[in-house]
Amino acid sequence: MIYCLRSRWSRCKPLICWKIESQDRKIEEFMRNYGSQAPKLYSYLDLKKITGSFSHKIGQGGFGQVYRGKLPDGREVAVKVLTETNGDGEEYINEVASISRTSHVNIVGLLGLCYQKHRRALIYEYVPNSSLDKFLNNGPSGTTCPLGWTTLYRIAIGIARGLEYLHRGCNTRIVHFDIKPHNILLDQDFCPKISDFGLSRLCERKESILSMLGARGTAGYIAPEVFSRAFGHVSHKSDVYSYGMLVLEMVGVRNNVEVSQTSEVYFPHWIYEHLELGKDLSLQGIMNEEDEEMARKMILVGLWCIQTKPLDRPAIGKAVEMLEGSLHSLQVPPNPVSFFPTKPIPKSFTSTSTMTYVGRFTSGVLCSSE
Repeated sequence: MIYCLRSRWSRCKPLICWKIESQDRKIEEFMRNYGSQAPKLYSYLDLKKITGSFSHKIGQGGFGQVYRGKLPDGREVAVKVLTETNGDGEEYINEVASISRTSHVNIVGLLGLCYQKHRRALIYEYVPNSSLDKFLNNGPSGTTCPLGWTTLYRIAIGIARGLEYLHRGCNTRIVHFDIKPHNILLDQDFCPKISDFGLSRLCERKESILSMLGARGTAGYIAPEVFSRAFGHVSHKSDVYSYGMLVLEMVGVRNNVEVSQTSEVYFPHWIYEHLELGKDLSLQGIMNEEDEEMARKMILVGLWCIQTKPLDRPAIGKAVEMLEGSLHSLQVPPNPVSFFPTKPIPKSFTSTSTMTYVGRFTSGVLCSSE
């Protein structure tokens, strides 16, 4: 047995070393390209000092743990330590490359990174109120939210502004591909910050169509065209669909219907029945007409964003205008075609995280013009 194990290790060791060296070359190339604008590099020993030997764990995802720490200058940070990197370090490089291009109040700030052989970590600004999903799933039945409608409304607008910046405010367009409550962080004032750019892709602004070799994202938030090109081209409009699903979940209507990976029930149909018949949506926490107006605007914008065809969805900047505009100027959108897989997503296509089933594919993406 010892002989066999040694033989196997001797065969695998060159491959492992080659993979690590390949990742290091890619990251070193990235650092050279960015020069003085690249995030600050920290050693693994620095991380141990910053986090107090990783003593205060504040979160865990599918690819690592997050620890609270403090930089030498006193700033509090969140240190995301990756347990593994997919493929040739693709997710790590994606996240560094994407978020290093951003500077916006609604995008979480990257303050530094660490890469030493197989050790990978990202250092972010610390956001004290955790993620949005902790508030949306706070009630005993999963249908109540402790945040008031004014706060939810401002969060919805903030997320949209962050996406608008990614789609139009950067020199290179960034498509996030994983907009969901778990990836929306809230600061001390409940200002939302989009995080986790591991699945994101960069594309020149004039090139709107993304050619993909596999779906990516989280079940329940993935746009139809990401599953099947029969619904249209994959583009920044795929983020708009995910945003619409997120907004409807914030409103609470999504939780009124049991939706699973095998369900054929598409909850917007239930919403349309109530809107068309003038029924009460039975939303939680509506205290006055202002609350009802904000809720209805969020519902209508959410429904526009989840239209089946990407061309029928508004650009995210238009969604901001709709949210900030008059309720009377908003029309009820067409009822989108039901789209839910009638068979479970293959286990080989998903990995289990703390909250959701995630269909993650690490195949490459190419940009192409229309």
